[in-house]
This record gives sequence, C-alpha cells and structure tokens, in this order.
Amino acid sequence: MKINIKYFGLLSEVTNCNEEIIDFSGNHISGLLEILYSKYPALKNKDFQVAQNHELVPFETKLTSNEIVLLPPFSGG
Repeated sequence: MKINIKYFGLLSEVTNCNEEIIDFSGNHISGLLEILYSKYPALKNKDFQVAQNHELVPFETKLTSNEIVLLPPFSGG
C-alpha cells in the first residue's frame, strides 16, 4: 500500500521534505516508523506524535489510512 506521509515543523527540516509517499506492506504505524527511522536516523531522536484519520494515535496503532501525519510537540499560548 502507498502511504502519504506529511511532516510538520521541525520534522520537515529533519526529513528535508513536507510530504512523501512510501510503499509499505506492514500493518502497524510502528513498522512504518521503523522505515522512516532507517531513512532519517535523526528522526529517532525527535519528539513527535502521529495522526491518522485526523486523530492522534499511539505508535502501536493498526494502519487504517493511506495518510499519516507526523506532528512536532505543540506549544501553548
């Protein structure tokens, strides 16, 4: 399955892109993240959350969407 991954804030600087498509045959977001960690080792040291279907989800969540968003920590104001 082709997964569209969107990066925001500092994460787009780490990956040097705002969006990309990755071919992924796994079932869980954690497996997709392992591929991203291999491609972007610096990403492993960053704090971020994952959104699927416009909801923040744990990394162990089953992949049910073809769009995943990686979000840096939010700051309040």
